[in-house]
Amino acid sequence: MSTVTLSASTSREKGSRNARRLRTTGSIPAVIYGHDVSSLPISVNAKAFRTAMSGEQGLNSLIDVSHIDFQVIDPSKPVVAEVPLHLVGDAVEVRHADWEVDQQMFSLEIRTRPDQIPTHIDVDISELKVGSSIRIQDLTLPKGVEPSGDHSLTVVTTRAGRVAVAAKPAVGTEPVAE
Repeated sequence: MSTVTLSASTSREKGSRNARRLRTTGSIPAVIYGHDVSSLPISVNAKAFRTAMSGEQGLNSLIDVSHIDFQVIDPSKPVVAEVPLHLVGDAVEVRHADWEVDQQMFSLEIRTRPDQIPTHIDVDISELKVGSSIRIQDLTLPKGVEPSGDHSLTVVTTRAGRVAVAAKPAVGTEPVAE
């Protein structure tokens, strides 16, 4: 997992008037708190924060934020995080039978140490058969990563594809024999 460095100023004064003044200069008032840390008011550059959050680990959309809280965590203890699921491979048997792969889950809540949070989890569908499914318990997760919640939930399943309706012959004509 990559680490993003975000510069912050610790000279922020408290209060809504000061927070408005920060926002007009392109900064965001924020607070750092959590594991073995006293509450610390800070400010961060709004543009730098948006850039940091739009990276591989963060959100991919622009966020209008007026206040941010940063929480300090113990890096040696597990945390719960949600990571995207990416389908990889080709479900050849499903495709040849004119069936479809139906992705039921697009992200997975996991439990792991902060330094082991993957950017995504690959779901290999190459061995998927017609009428079968892949559940959370079937996934191959990185070492140290465990699913959080019900392991029997369906990630991917299959379903019958659209069946082409045979064209009806025009009135007064005979079907052509092959």
